[in-house]
Amino acid sequence: MADPRVLHVITDPRARGAQRLAHDLHGELLRRGQPSTLAALHPHPDADPATAVPVLGPSRHHPATLRALRRAAARADVVVAHGSSTLQACALGLFAARTPFVYVNIGDPRHWTATPLRRLRVGAFLHRAAAVAAISPHAAEVLRTRFRLPARRLRTLPNARPADRFRPAADPADRAAARTALGLPADAPLIAWVGALSPEKRPDLALAAHALLPADVHLALAGEGPLRAALAPGPRTHLLGPLADPAPLYRAADLLLLTSDSEGVPGVLIEAALAAVPAVATDVGWVSDVVRPGEGGLLVPPGDPAALAAALRTLLAADRTRYAAAARAHALAHFDLAPVATAWQHLLREVARPR
Repeated sequence: MADPRVLHVITDPRARGAQRLAHDLHGELLRRGQPSTLAALHPHPDADPATAVPVLGPSRHHPATLRALRRAAARADVVVAHGSSTLQACALGLFAARTPFVYVNIGDPRHWTATPLRRLRVGAFLHRAAAVAAISPHAAEVLRTRFRLPARRLRTLPNARPADRFRPAADPADRAAARTALGLPADAPLIAWVGALSPEKRPDLALAAHALLPADVHLALAGEGPLRAALAPGPRTHLLGPLADPAPLYRAADLLLLTSDSEGVPGVLIEAALAAVPAVATDVGWVSDVVRPGEGGLLVPPGDPAALAAALRTLLAADRTRYAAAARAHALAHFDLAPVATAWQHLLREVARPR
């Protein structure tokens, strides 16, 4: 039987968060010879012009967007909706359509359905999906109990990244070259922070924790967002802006710092772990799926810059070889894209409409 034709729907053309997994999964399915297309609900001014992702309409739930979505879905056998804003679009735009859709839950549903009305609305949309893919078994349990989803329609399919894209630094010279290319100091301790400069990611905490560290430690923040203008970096802080490819920053870094108030299973932690970079992260969502405390890094409570700084000092003073090896081994075993894509192919065959 031929593999089903897949339409991946993302919020906008940027490759971040849920959209990063969609880009990678789409590319892997194409590499395997499976028909796959990628479409964004609406444009975004920060999208890379070189990323040729078709845009369906002017905004995520505009009538023209939903009509275009329905037309695109008619040419596919199954639709995959990546991320929260695509759920409503697919639930409405594909209502009574022949093409089923699978929803990929990336974040923590407890965070983005905090009010009863929002829980009711999201629950109604989720029940229209042919299947719901959770990126953690803990997330699957929350979806089952919070929205009364039947267990048979839930799947646990991890967030994933291609391991070969995030190789570790080969040696000190490779690390120094990566730092030089990014304009970073060649030999100082370096902490990397990667993400959207937005309130839930708490880049302010990264700056506050950094200010408590020894004077020779540098911090490099990669990303863009609404908090950019409000950040007040110190002399050892480097604002790199958005990076089309964060892999060189991981090769340059000694540690990764994640300061979020809310997360699912963050892709940046997977990327850093594949690159053998230990992490200090806030213990939110299902971060502990990636960072096993005391093995691949350290976890601290959210919102506490002193705790973040203490954990960073601990790892900076430690022999990080053991942490690095454990982080990479765990990521290769659980978050490499190749086996995850195979599991996705099984699900897509199961739910796709017959031709």
